[in-house]
Amino acid sequence: MSGTLLARFRPPSPLAGRLATQSLLFALGEGTFMTGSAVFFTQIVGLSAAQVGLGLTIAGVAAFVAAYPMGRLVDRFGPKRCWAVSAAGQASLFTVWPFIDSFAGYVAMAVAMEVVGSLGGAAYGAYTIDVLPADERVMSRAFMYSALNVGFTLGALLGGIALAFDSNTILEALPWFTATVFVVNAVAILRLPNASHDDRTAEERKVKLPGPGPLRNLGWMSSTFFLGVLWTNQVLLNLVIPLWLVEKTDAPRVLLAFLFGTNTVMCIFLPMAAARGIRDVTTALRAIRFSTVFFVVSCLITLYTHDTVGWATIVLVWLGHVTVTGAELYLSAASWSFEAELMDPRRRGEYQGAAELSGTLGRVWAPALYTFLAISWGEAGWLVIAAIVVVASAGLHRSARTAQRFLERHGPAPEAAGETPLTTAT
Repeated sequence: MSGTLLARFRPPSPLAGRLATQSLLFALGEGTFMTGSAVFFTQIVGLSAAQVGLGLTIAGVAAFVAAYPMGRLVDRFGPKRCWAVSAAGQASLFTVWPFIDSFAGYVAMAVAMEVVGSLGGAAYGAYTIDVLPADERVMSRAFMYSALNVGFTLGALLGGIALAFDSNTILEALPWFTATVFVVNAVAILRLPNASHDDRTAEERKVKLPGPGPLRNLGWMSSTFFLGVLWTNQVLLNLVIPLWLVEKTDAPRVLLAFLFGTNTVMCIFLPMAAARGIRDVTTALRAIRFSTVFFVVSCLITLYTHDTVGWATIVLVWLGHVTVTGAELYLSAASWSFEAELMDPRRRGEYQGAAELSGTLGRVWAPALYTFLAISWGEAGWLVIAAIVVVASAGLHRSARTAQRFLERHGPAPEAAGETPLTTAT
């Protein structure tokens, strides 16, 4: 029995195991700093809460603007190289945080971090699709997702321990710790095998790629927009359900810790189970339907807790959180398949950057709207939230097929897709 259990959580391949180690390193460093960041920025940098929020908003806009050009850089210079540069760049920037003592410096640093992070995000996505065999991509990404959540959990634990000491000296050490982890991460990335795009010569990198880019692929841009809408399950998970619990139910606030703990455990142990059987667009769309059902059920369960009391409320709020986590797990698995199947393999970095643009547009409005609908409209608001996601799911079913047809017309020949051929521009 124990051998079977261990086999269930074994990486699909040695390469997937190495990529999972990288995911854990990244999340460990990021999670440690994020846990203490609010206190660091207010007590060490000396900012107000409003200044912290404004700086993050400005940085978010910068990341949005940088996403597409960063993706094009990935295609030009290779994903592994850009990924390592991003990790090393972020490590260097973290060492600067202890010396920032003004709002202007904070904004400049936050913008730089987001722009460099945009490069890493596009490179990571392009590299993993490029280097993993087609029949292992989804399960490998699921294993890496589990490792990512382990890393964030460990990071949150370390950050929490640092905060418990209530010492500015320890707080000032947080960015140094994260910088060290990111340096190790950069070295680990460089030790990974090259993807096909990394092996191109300088002359090949100068050749203009044939065919239209992702901004002209209406199916891809629409699909990633709808996926952004579906990813608003995170808004329910992290914002709306907690606010609903506090303001509209009689559940004890300590339940919030249990809810987030449940989500963490599920996201560590269940991604590979959710990803099993997803291998193409058709099976990914089936997972989208599962995700949508879980999302709607979560809305229905949560709206009902307005009129329940005692243990009934506690159990139902917990079930609402479990079902929205189910929506997250199936959506994650489907998203990895869409990335692998619907992107032009010659332009994976560019497609990743374009996806960040449209995906952001699909989800950026959700915190304000969902909070208003749930808190101000009550039960009716939850039904509207559910309807929004159902419409997005239906739209994704159509747009994914449109993206498939676009790739059939303008992408490389099927037998050459894995080789990402380059041709001279005419």
